[in-house]
Amino acid sequence: MRVLGISGSLRRGSHNTSLLRAAATALPPAASLDLYRGLAEIPPYSEDAEALEEPAAAARLKQALRAADAVLFATPEYNHSIPGQLKNAIDWVSRPVAGNPLAGKPVAVVGASTGTFGAVWAQADLRRVLGALRARVVDRELPVPYAAEAFAADGSLRDRETAAELAALLADLAAEASAAELTPAAA
Repeated sequence: MRVLGISGSLRRGSHNTSLLRAAATALPPAASLDLYRGLAEIPPYSEDAEALEEPAAAARLKQALRAADAVLFATPEYNHSIPGQLKNAIDWVSRPVAGNPLAGKPVAVVGASTGTFGAVWAQADLRRVLGALRARVVDRELPVPYAAEAFAADGSLRDRETAAELAALLADLAAEASAAELTPAAA
């Protein structure tokens, strides 16, 4: 199973990118995670720009989504919601709606923040947006609060319970990917 990991943070030392790296080591056997690194390259969505030509960066993200068996989003929380650049990328991917590469795609959402809530509002908003695009959204969240202290020097999660919850969420994502192979969604 190929999982595409997408961090909603553009920051070099992103806690959410660290969370994806921790997820890469917690995946079930025979699964691998490819970290998507092109979010910052995607220009602002505009119907006028879409009518002219799809930007190469948006096309590359669509291709990466199509090639993946599942997607794991790790999102920070900006002003109690999804970061603008992540939402912008999803807006590009959603066009045209009928053929969007998230339709029927198994996805899961996790999040880390330096505060006490672990990006729970952003995770809920992102799951709602992905559901509107007909993605097969895993109904589970993983908040990682106090993210500045959450990771050990080797990149693993310090808290065993959080690490176990991450592994369980990834097992659910793998199960959803297996189910999607048997019952693909109609586009």
